[in-house]
Amino acid sequence: MGHILCYLSLSLYADILQSPASHKQKPPRHGYERTHINPTTWEIKRLNTSESTPKCIVTRMVEISPSFWDRWRRRTSSNFERSIPFALLSQVAGLREYFAANPAIRPDFPSTVVKSKVSESLIIQSELEYSEPNDEFYDALVRGESFEGDSDDDDNDDDDVTTPKAGKVKLKNVSWAIAGLAMKRTKASLERSELVTNSIPIAIDTSHFHGTVRQAKSEDDPNSWSSPGGEKFMIRGKAYLTDYAKIAGGDPLLKLIAVDWFKVNERFDSVALHPKSLVQSEAAKKIPFILVVNLQVPAKPNYNLVMYYAAEKPVNKDSLLGRFIDGTDAFRDARFKLIPSIVEGYWMVKRAVGTRACLLGKAVTCNYLRQDNFLEIDVDIGSSSVARSIIGLVLGYVTSIVVDLAILVEAKEEKELPEYILGTVRLNRVNPEAAVPI
Repeated sequence: MGHILCYLSLSLYADILQSPASHKQKPPRHGYERTHINPTTWEIKRLNTSESTPKCIVTRMVEISPSFWDRWRRRTSSNFERSIPFALLSQVAGLREYFAANPAIRPDFPSTVVKSKVSESLIIQSELEYSEPNDEFYDALVRGESFEGDSDDDDNDDDDVTTPKAGKVKLKNVSWAIAGLAMKRTKASLERSELVTNSIPIAIDTSHFHGTVRQAKSEDDPNSWSSPGGEKFMIRGKAYLTDYAKIAGGDPLLKLIAVDWFKVNERFDSVALHPKSLVQSEAAKKIPFILVVNLQVPAKPNYNLVMYYAAEKPVNKDSLLGRFIDGTDAFRDARFKLIPSIVEGYWMVKRAVGTRACLLGKAVTCNYLRQDNFLEIDVDIGSSSVARSIIGLVLGYVTSIVVDLAILVEAKEEKELPEYILGTVRLNRVNPEAAVPI
């Protein structure tokens, strides 16, 4: 991957998808190995500089999957992957995003100068100068992954983290460091604040609710859904307003009971009002509250990914969730947040989707339907050209992608912190051909 500067009058982010093609006049040559290059992308971002001439940075992302890669890796890199330098490099790889997500401890990064062989200099400004808001974190070491021959001794380390003081942080593993920067709210405390405490909880049996996508029986079960924990999602901690520290999310407050995958010719709103909707079933009417998230995917045909989340107790009307449910559309637009995470898939798709928390009401058009015991949120992904481009890329690889989504209501006041996750879903290699007409 390389960065170059170019002088283009671009005011918006641009994404160019490039597909490789073979050339009949370029036969195999001795000493060269022909490889397969997955579709590549070019990212173009404008730099916020004080100069009169607009500048942008162009990033080309190439993912190469040669047939001999595994043989080369076993022969040359297996020992390096088990080495201390590799582990250190993996941790350093996430430092820029860590500091970007925590401005209170962010140092001042100088500009970088890259000189060519002919002593021509090229100034590349620090990415922090043009990076988007700091609801993002990438770490080269993903929790749950280990190197060949590694043990689980890291789980027993007690001194991975020190609370930041005077802008200093002791980092042993970046992910664990962030997780320990603030206390995580437990599900029991969540229920005390967000749900009515003196109400008898309703036993919710997911077998009583049948969506068009089946619940996963195993981790490798394709075209299925499951509900992962929220620990891999980074959310605002208790002292976020002062230290900008984020913490690992806890268990979701609401329970995912079903997922629907529809295909339609035109945009499909108000899914919960459809006579065949599970919200209209007798079992659903006994649930104190149901949140319906309807992601409207523009394509040919159009798709609707609908997720149903249920509360075991009535929602406390004075809580943040209660104010969101019965609030104005403007309040909902300013608070409804989604965090994506590609668990498995091409690196290019991971880079395009990212792990950035997105205020959906600000990025795309959201319509809200509040009736009876439910709130439906219809998310029109096609209302944004950027979102439409990203979802078009994802659909091209959707049968080989495992994606996690977390939804939450953004906390902006001290009394609302720390944040909590409303619900999660894992979509395992969803097949567009399996979408059900409605």
